[in-house]
Amino acid sequence: MPAVKRRGVVVGSAVVLMLLANSGLASADDDFGNGSQKPSPPPVSGNADKDGKLSSTAGAVVFDRSKNGSGQSAGPVTSTASNWTPPACYYAPKYTPAQLKEYLEPIWEAGSTGYEWDAEQRKKFEGGDPYKDFNKDKAGEGYFWASYVTEGREGDPGALDCTRDYFWVDTGDPPPPEIPQAITPEMLAQLAYAEIRVPSTKVELAPEGTTKVNLPTWAWLDAADFKPVSVTASVPLLGVQATTTAEPISLKIEPGTADATTYPASGVCELNGDQIGEAFAKGKADETPPCGVKYLRSSGDDSYKLQATVTWKIHWTGTGVNGDQPLPDGEFGADQDVIVQEIQAVNR
Repeated sequence: MPAVKRRGVVVGSAVVLMLLANSGLASADDDFGNGSQKPSPPPVSGNADKDGKLSSTAGAVVFDRSKNGSGQSAGPVTSTASNWTPPACYYAPKYTPAQLKEYLEPIWEAGSTGYEWDAEQRKKFEGGDPYKDFNKDKAGEGYFWASYVTEGREGDPGALDCTRDYFWVDTGDPPPPEIPQAITPEMLAQLAYAEIRVPSTKVELAPEGTTKVNLPTWAWLDAADFKPVSVTASVPLLGVQATTTAEPISLKIEPGTADATTYPASGVCELNGDQIGEAFAKGKADETPPCGVKYLRSSGDDSYKLQATVTWKIHWTGTGVNGDQPLPDGEFGADQDVIVQEIQAVNR
């Protein structure tokens, strides 16, 4: 495909968002009703102007982040599956017949793309091979689909994988099966995964900030901050959506030095009810913390970088899907300084 054509299809369509490729879930036929019972076309208002043209984002993904994690310390999770990467592009509705005509004709008339390509395009979209007069006789019954590039992935090689020219899909029909990048609820769930934000994993410590050699230090997370979060991704034009939810399941503590003992020995503190770890309280000084660390050597004039990483179980549900579907677990961690001092003995 000529480079200029790819620019028109791919880069010119770059708008929105992303994510990932998991297998074995809902199929495109299931997602879009298998074509047997077509839903009514969406209303024109909100998606099109008075001339029936789609807005620039009508076919793009819309996110509802109202149940997401928030605050300056919130951040995105990293997939625990090392070979799981997000798609850099996907296909979704882009133009009505009138809008595609308005977009392409000035390009042809300018002659900047070359006679041969212009003639091929005119034959395809005007001359009936396969679309006659931009499919105007089917206006209101479907849309021309085009590629979108995931936000922030414009420079990735994968952004050029979606090089197929504009193609028509009737409202309610699944996209062509030979196009794996066509948007589905599963892909929406993957896009929502990338939008998940979880709170900082700075743990509460007792003693706080400065501890002593061989003194067990208790660690826990504020249960109020570590609740499930979710993001919903949808394409209103198609009436499809998916909600991706992340729930905290464990905290891993890495002391920042080999001269330390963790509680439990694995360093992984599992979620217990609505909390991870247990807050220190008076009377527990002689108890072993259910979650924590004991440093065996002083940090000297420096400090140890304790790393606390929370693992989040992530799943999704959406249009055409019964029950929760798994996605790879996610992790989010942070370092914090811990000063460890020698216990000073006083001889009298």
